[in-house]
Amino acid sequence: MKRWKLRSRIALAAGLSILLGVIVLGTALQVLLARDLHSQLDRTLRQRATDVATLSATAPAVLKTPGTLDTAATSGSILIEVVNKRDAIVSKSLSLGAGFLPASSIARRVIHDGRPQFGDGRFGGEDIRLYVAPLPRIGGSAAGGAVIVASSKEEVEHTLGRLRTLTFLTGVVAALIAAAAALVMTRRVLRPLERLSADAGVIGGTGDPARRVTTPEGPQEITALAEAVNEMLAALERSRDAERRFLADASHELRTPLTALRGNAAYLARHAPEGEAFADLEADIARLGRLVDALLAVAREDAAAAPAEVVELGAVIGELNGDPQLRISSPEPLRVRGDGAAIARAVGNLVTNAKLYGPPGEPVDLSVARDDGTAVITVTDRGEGIPPELADQASTRFWRGPGSAGREGSGLGLALVRATAERHGGSLRIAGPSVSIVLPLLREPSDSAGYTPSESNEEGI
Repeated sequence: MKRWKLRSRIALAAGLSILLGVIVLGTALQVLLARDLHSQLDRTLRQRATDVATLSATAPAVLKTPGTLDTAATSGSILIEVVNKRDAIVSKSLSLGAGFLPASSIARRVIHDGRPQFGDGRFGGEDIRLYVAPLPRIGGSAAGGAVIVASSKEEVEHTLGRLRTLTFLTGVVAALIAAAAALVMTRRVLRPLERLSADAGVIGGTGDPARRVTTPEGPQEITALAEAVNEMLAALERSRDAERRFLADASHELRTPLTALRGNAAYLARHAPEGEAFADLEADIARLGRLVDALLAVAREDAAAAPAEVVELGAVIGELNGDPQLRISSPEPLRVRGDGAAIARAVGNLVTNAKLYGPPGEPVDLSVARDDGTAVITVTDRGEGIPPELADQASTRFWRGPGSAGREGSGLGLALVRATAERHGGSLRIAGPSVSIVLPLLREPSDSAGYTPSESNEEGI
C-alpha cells in the first residue's frame, strides 16, 4: 500500500481538525438555537392563550364573532380553538377551516385538572406545537372550558435545517482552506528537508562520505539536522581513510618480508634434502602473497579516483576469447566511462570464481547487455550459486561461502569486484549462480538512454 507523504498527512489532519471543530461548534449552536426557538414559540402560544382567556372573561359574546380569534392572534400561523367544559367547540380560527386541532385528550385533562399543558401533534400534514390553558369559570358559554392554541413547527425546523446546511458547508469550505494552507506551509517548511534528503540520497548512491549535504536556510531544527549529518559524514570519511591507510600500510609492510620468505623458501627447496616440506612452505607463502596482493588491490580500488577514460566493453570482454571453457555473448558495442584494466580484472575475478565454485569442466557464460541506460556484465556458472539469504554478505571482505572449505581463494574477490563497480558509479548484483557488474552507459549521439548529468560536460556528447 502506498504511504502518504508527510505534507499530505498534515494537510489532511488540518482539514479534518477544522471540519470537526466547525461541526462541534455548529452542533452546539444548533442545540442552543433550537432551545431558544422552541422557548420563543412556547411563549408566543402562552401569550395568545392569555389574550383569549382575557377576552373570554371580559367579552364572552365576542368569541363567537367570526374572525375575532384571528384578529386577536394577529397572525395566520396561530391556530386557536375554544371549547366549553364538555369539550364542545365554542369558537375557532377561520384558518382552521373545517379541521380540528388534535388536542381533545389534552383539553379534557386541562379542564379536569385546571393546569395548562404543552403538547405536540400533526395538522394539515405538518408538525405543530400545542398549548392548552383553562378558561375562567365565568364568562358565557366557554366558562370553565379551555383554549387550545397551536402553531406549526415547520418554520423552526426550516431555520434549524438551514443552520445545519450552513454548518456543513462552512465546515467543508474551512477544511479545504485549512488543508490548502497546510499544504502551502508544509511545502515551504519541508522544502529545505527535501533538499537535504536529495543530497543524502546522492551521497548514498555514490557511497562517497567525502561529500557533504548543503546546509539549508530554514527552521533551526533542519539546520541542526544538516550539521549533524555533515558531522556524521566527516566521521565516516575519517574512519574510511583510516581503514584504507591501514590496508595499504599493512599490505606494503607485508610484501617485503614475504618476498624474502619466498626467496629463502625457493633456495631451501632446491638445496635441502626434504624438498616436499619446503615445497609446501613455498606454496603457503605464495598463497599468503596472493592474499596480500588482493588486499592491496582492494585498498587501491577504494582509494582510486573516479575513472575518466572511455572504455569499450566489447574490447575488454574480447580479451577472454581464448578461454575454451568460456562462452561469450556481446550483441552490441557498449561504452562506459571507466578504468579498462580494473574492469577487466573484476570480470576476470568473476570468471575465476565461476570456474572454481561451479561444476568442474562445465562451461561458464559471460554476457554483456544493455538494460535501461546501464551495461550489465553477467557471469553464470552451472552450479547452485550463492543462496539469496547470503547474497548481501558475499561481497564483504574475507567472506567464504559454505562450500568453499578446501578450495583456493582469499575471500576478497567479490569485495574487489564490488569496489570496482561502485568506483564506476555502478553496483554488484548476485542472483544465485549469476553475478553481474552494472555500470552506467555513456550517452551515444543517437541514443540518450545512458545519459547522466555528470557525463554531459565531460564528454561533450
